[in-house]
Amino acid sequence: MTQMATETDSQSSSEEIDWRSESSSAEMTRRDRAEEFYRRWVYEPVVIAWSDVRTRLGILILGGYLLMAAVDVFGLWRNPSTNQAPQLLPPFENWSFPLGTTNSGVDLLALIIDSTPFILLMVLAGGVWATSLAVVVGTVSGYKGGRVDTAITSVSDFFMAIPGLPLVIVLAIALSPENPILLGVVLTINYWAGLGRSIRSQVLSIREASYVEASRTMGTSTPRIIVKDVLPNIMPYVMVNFVLAARYTIFASVGLYFIGVLPYTGQNWGVTLNNAYYQGGLFTTEALHWLLVPMIAIVGLAFGLILLSQGMDRIFNPRVRTRLSGESESVEEDENTTTTGMF
Repeated sequence: MTQMATETDSQSSSEEIDWRSESSSAEMTRRDRAEEFYRRWVYEPVVIAWSDVRTRLGILILGGYLLMAAVDVFGLWRNPSTNQAPQLLPPFENWSFPLGTTNSGVDLLALIIDSTPFILLMVLAGGVWATSLAVVVGTVSGYKGGRVDTAITSVSDFFMAIPGLPLVIVLAIALSPENPILLGVVLTINYWAGLGRSIRSQVLSIREASYVEASRTMGTSTPRIIVKDVLPNIMPYVMVNFVLAARYTIFASVGLYFIGVLPYTGQNWGVTLNNAYYQGGLFTTEALHWLLVPMIAIVGLAFGLILLSQGMDRIFNPRVRTRLSGESESVEEDENTTTTGMF
């Protein structure tokens, strides 16, 4: 009996050791997964982005606009509606008003800062709405095919057939949107259709690739195949078009504010352009800075977005990631060794 008890105790202790080792290995697996996630989605994108001059410059430019938005949100600069200064003060003459003033003595820098949060929210909403809907429509239509593809393509063709600018003008007059998120959606209401068709054409070729066929053979679900195999291959194209949609939102809003279609508020650079144009900014040198300051703000934001999109292509490029991990160097060494052996 004593021997049997001893064997039972030893067996239970060994089972406890096995259980501890299994839990330790499971814990290590979770840790490894966390480290892999950090390396793949945080460390490598940051290193690749910062290694490109264009991306660094784009980040710095957009960081400047985010800083101006933060200054306005926290009230760190004067409110343009309560500010009175010398009329048409030139820029860099009085550092209390570094960008000069309007013919009413309003600080131009205060006007630009006051408009920045509204502009950024509108641009983000328009870009996210257009690209997100286009990605969903294009990937599902291109991958599923059949009746699903026919139905989605018909809807996309319908929206593509509607002239974009007249539709936006009608919706802007009918809705008079003052919320920046709603305004961004209205401005890109049918922008997604053409982008969705372009994404669909790319997905049609990707779904015939060998690795996608292998995933289907192994019984992988359609959503997982789209997320793991299809989307990573089209992300550079999607990011570039996100920037194009954001830039379109900027120019469309400024143009519609300029011609007076959208609600006339001070929270847009188009309103500042309109005031400068109709009050002599284009015809007198004294008011020229009043016209140039909002134009520089518009071009600067679009330029920063373009530089960032060019850097995004490097982030999603698998060759750059391979070079970062050092695998390409070993491949090159093998190729050089093979070439040397041949000669």
